Amino acid sequence: MALKEIEYGSKVYSLSYEILNPSKKKTILFLHGWGSSKEIMKQAFGKCFGDFKHIYLDLPGFGNSSIEEIITTQDYSSIVELFLKSLHIDELSCIVGHSFGGKVATLLNPANLTLLSSAGIVRKKSLKTKLKIILFKAFKGLLPKKFYKFFASDDVKEMSQTMYEILKLVVDEDFSKHFKNLTSKTVIFWGREDYITPLESGRKIKELIKGSEFYELGGDHFFFIKNSKFIEKRLVTLL
Repeated sequence: MALKEIEYGSKVYSLSYEILNPSKKKTILFLHGWGSSKEIMKQAFGKCFGDFKHIYLDLPGFGNSSIEEIITTQDYSSIVELFLKSLHIDELSCIVGHSFGGKVATLLNPANLTLLSSAGIVRKKSLKTKLKIILFKAFKGLLPKKFYKFFASDDVKEMSQTMYEILKLVVDEDFSKHFKNLTSKTVIFWGREDYITPLESGRKIKELIKGSEFYELGGDHFFFIKNSKFIEKRLVTLL
């Protein structure tokens, strides 16, 4: 593991990353999803793509990378771009992005893009969720901030306040226009039993991205761990 300090705006971000096969010229950047880290991407793909240099990065606020303030998905993309420049990476063979990392990768618009159950398609909210939003807005400003997490789902209650505020910013972003305007050669992989970013979201993204390929595979939101060899076999013919 290595650390790279990146200045963005008025802040300095300490980014944790790891490089495998450093002598190889062709390079793949792997971007993890929300609440995860570079380790899960390395677990899935560390033994794949032997002819490529791998870059595994903890996005700001995840893993061992710092977070300095509330930032947007566009900010994440800009920070990643600065990070790549600091490593003197002028051209990537591909970016592989999972979930939230898929949105960040999409904004980078690489020549070759691989989306793994990407976020970016807004889902209809359940009645329970709508009621929580109404209550949250009704009490906003009347209660201390520590009570706001009462309205959050169980998987986010342990977040720092900064990451919680970022999540609220990015969770319902509609990336339809970004997908539609994408010029990357794109391959999309999705888990059939994914209930976090459901299969219909993947099919919608496939419709939006011109010329994209779409593969349904067995598994949930982290389907790629058990399907990494299939993903490798499909991608190496394109890269």
